Amino acid sequence: MAPYFETAKSFADVPIRDDGVDTPAFLDASVDFIHMFDLVGNGVFGFVQHDLRTNLDGVRSQYEATSGESPTLEALVVYEASTGHRHGIACLVRLIRGLLFTCQALQNLQTDHSAELHVCLKRSYDTNLKHHHSFIIRSAVSVAIRAVPSRRDFYKRLMQDGTHENLDAALTKWLEGLDMIVMRMKAFLAEGGYGRV
Repeated sequence: MAPYFETAKSFADVPIRDDGVDTPAFLDASVDFIHMFDLVGNGVFGFVQHDLRTNLDGVRSQYEATSGESPTLEALVVYEASTGHRHGIACLVRLIRGLLFTCQALQNLQTDHSAELHVCLKRSYDTNLKHHHSFIIRSAVSVAIRAVPSRRDFYKRLMQDGTHENLDAALTKWLEGLDMIVMRMKAFLAEGGYGRV
């Protein structure tokens, strides 16, 4: 059986058209990205997965209720705002925030070959999420980050029976695609006054 990273939907394959990011493809890639962390072990990335899953469910519910008006993430936001509701928008803001945190942590892991995973997660947390959280949540996240596996174990679990080179190439592609999407959505949400990532 092929390693998960070779068969999962990549953010690099999510179409980005002039009118926006393809909603169903984005949702599928997000599901597969979140499932990737299941390979690392139950609960290890629980603090990330729970937040991402909860917000993904909120965005998916909005999409399923208004799929005709929501072919892109941007259209989903504009349509929901026009109805006076904002639950899907709030979930999308938090989802993009969580994806940005994860993306930058993994990018840092790839570029800083001597850094441990917990260091990369802490750097990204301090930059992207810390200011959104209360002292209690920051303390809980700090403990959770310290419980993640070592860099070596993390890569080993993600590789399964594949090679480090193939995983690194696939992960680079995923993260480049994800980075493009989160930066685009971050700007769109801020410029439209829909929320601050």
